[in-house]
Amino acid sequence: MTDADARPRLSTASLAGLASDVARPGYDRAATGVGIVHLGIGAFHRAHQAAYTEDVLSATGGDWAIRGVSLRSPTVRDQLAPQDGLYTLVERDDSGDRRRVIGAVKDVLVAPEAPAVVVEALADPGVRVVTLTVTEKGYCHDPATDALKLDHPAIARDLASPERPSTAVGFLTAALRARRAAGVAPFTVVCCDNLPDNGQVVRGTLLSFAERVDPALAGWIAEQVPCPATMVDRIVPATTPEDIAGLAASLGVVDQGMVKAEPFSQWVIEDRFANDRPAWERAGAMLVDDVTPFEEAKLRLLNGSHSALAYLGYLAGCAYVHEAMAIPALARFVDRLMAREAAPSLSPPPGLDLDAYQADLKARFTNSALGHRTYQIAMDGSQKLPQRLLNTVRFQLQRGGPIAALSLAVAAWMRYVTGRDEQGRAIEVQDPLAGRLAAIARQAGGDAAALARGYLAVADVFGDDLGEQPRFVAAVTEGLGQLLSDGARATLDRFMDGAAMPGAATAG
Repeated sequence: MTDADARPRLSTASLAGLASDVARPGYDRAATGVGIVHLGIGAFHRAHQAAYTEDVLSATGGDWAIRGVSLRSPTVRDQLAPQDGLYTLVERDDSGDRRRVIGAVKDVLVAPEAPAVVVEALADPGVRVVTLTVTEKGYCHDPATDALKLDHPAIARDLASPERPSTAVGFLTAALRARRAAGVAPFTVVCCDNLPDNGQVVRGTLLSFAERVDPALAGWIAEQVPCPATMVDRIVPATTPEDIAGLAASLGVVDQGMVKAEPFSQWVIEDRFANDRPAWERAGAMLVDDVTPFEEAKLRLLNGSHSALAYLGYLAGCAYVHEAMAIPALARFVDRLMAREAAPSLSPPPGLDLDAYQADLKARFTNSALGHRTYQIAMDGSQKLPQRLLNTVRFQLQRGGPIAALSLAVAAWMRYVTGRDEQGRAIEVQDPLAGRLAAIARQAGGDAAALARGYLAVADVFGDDLGEQPRFVAAVTEGLGQLLSDGARATLDRFMDGAAMPGAATAG
């Protein structure tokens, strides 16, 4: 047993013994009722929305504690239950760590263990807001069209047994059905995942599912249930055993539920709710009429660049984002991707200086204290590419604009999902389409043109249009060929020395 293992766990009883520089809940947790249920209680929620809610509870009080729901595993429940729901948020940059204990999470339910209990929790009249971070794939929708995949195995099961749901949309529908039957007002559904028009996505999937369960219920949801759009922004790397051991050494107690994040945080919310809500603006959130310009700037500049860094950086042998940014050609590539190709596709809201925003992003990417793994960002690329890169490609193609950097980033994704790195070692590709993508790679046999054709034909990712765009096809094929033959570093050097890929430059 290590020294860390022998220490007591973080808990209500151990709070008083923490160092004075560790912030802790400034309200009576025992007297605070549950007003929010959160589906998908991973690290991002605990470092972002839960932290905003913690600030609101400290400032204004109110029954806004969070009941978390894990839709898959008991891991978070098992981390937090022995700690009375408490965990430490460590804000980390190269200047040091700032630690605060978050108490906003009352408890955590595990959906596969007791789905009826989750439905009951959602149907509780005290719950006025349901938030979600279930990742892009958790909506069981087609990323190219946003339509609910009715043939998705989990959706098909939930439609066959709507009283025993397993998906986010299944739980929402079952709970709203129960509330309507009991004459209870609906809750507001707040999607906090990185999806364009995320409010419309969750509303569309919810209505599509509900229509097949009960058309009258679908009509009631359409009239009564707001699904405001949001934009969320904070870099939250995965917690490592080393993080937990280091925190234990500094706190004197073990916190198995700790999360780490950069100091920066942003939350923009469409101000449209069914009833009351936490005063998140007191914690720095922006309540606005239209989230779209904020959302597009974040998806296309931050997330698009992050994906490019992840795939090119991983292929170049970089385990962490800050290491990827230390490659001069890759740092210059990110600058070009943002400034020349992504930023011109945006219509920024008043007050958002795109040049300053890009400079801030590049500084955030170089934060070496975070330990943000390229592999973590690279997960689920088939679900992320449409909104992060491909919608920008479409914008530029329609206007004859530049797509060279965008195309190389897409080619890097293709090279990555072949499942072999530049040394021939296996990559454990984490993606809902991993099997299908691997089969395409096997059939192509290392031929760049065949590989590009095969991947571009995956309509779930590229729609029915991009594979028919000669300029994009040529640019991606050339970039993929260079990555396969020369590797990421040499390809980036050549690219930034001015050897643009065929068809990728501005038309005209």
